[in-house]
Amino acid sequence: MIKILRVLADPSRLRILLLLSVEELSVAELQEILVMGQSTISTHLSQLKQAGLVEDRRTGKSNLYRLKATGGIVAGLLTEARDEIPEATSDQAAMRGVLRKRQDKMRAFFDSVAGRLGKDYVPGKSWKSLAEALLRLLPPMVIADLGAGEGTFALLLAERAKKVIAVDTSARMIEVAREEALRHGVKNVEYRLGDMEEVPIGDGEVDLVFFSQSLHHALHPERAVHEAWRILAPGGRIVILDLAKHRFEEARELYADEWLGFSEAELEAMLEKAGFTEVRTSVVHKEPETPQFQTLLAVGDKPN
Repeated sequence: MIKILRVLADPSRLRILLLLSVEELSVAELQEILVMGQSTISTHLSQLKQAGLVEDRRTGKSNLYRLKATGGIVAGLLTEARDEIPEATSDQAAMRGVLRKRQDKMRAFFDSVAGRLGKDYVPGKSWKSLAEALLRLLPPMVIADLGAGEGTFALLLAERAKKVIAVDTSARMIEVAREEALRHGVKNVEYRLGDMEEVPIGDGEVDLVFFSQSLHHALHPERAVHEAWRILAPGGRIVILDLAKHRFEEARELYADEWLGFSEAELEAMLEKAGFTEVRTSVVHKEPETPQFQTLLAVGDKPN
């Protein structure tokens, strides 16, 4: 306590503590606010750290300092100091100016990348993270994932769904998907072996049907879409993510593709013929590498 009181006896150190009780600040920012030399600021901070009043964290090339959690006595002294130190009010105003400069620097960065942010790498920005965030906006429902493959998408859907029914024609795929769900402790995914043109799901059993890059593997895509209509409850929705029509013939051998994608008009016609309304289609992604596959999104509603 004696050591703390000795440290707090200096008005400059009290000014620093008052600032750090409000905001984390660097040595350079404290210099600008207090109009003191770097060595003076650093000495004061060192003494405050030794007294256990201040802590710091590394950020980039500098440290940010902040007031360490302290007892009631120190808090009381700082409250008194706000009224007794003449510079306290102007220090707070100067600090707000420094913080505006921080914000201006951030704004300047985003101004400089405006128009190309989505094309440049941004740490932490990924389609997977965005998809997971958007999935949490879905109301809990029963979802069918048709042509589910190894079940990666089904596991993602299961985080929010009441139940996911994952259907695939490959027994080995179903086996791998079940093992993956078991490994992650996911219990609300049900795997069924079957064809998307003869779906092993009852009439009106699900609220949402997903075809995620699977419809172009169907022998008769229109039959698969009609099956989606059958298993959907009134008010349900179909969502198709598939390749836009392309000319990469090698896909038939490389990926066992039955169809070289679909045009927007073809998907719209398929959905409307099956009875879906409010049909919307759009290209949502284009790969930069050859053969520059594009991804189509199609959505339709089954009327109540």
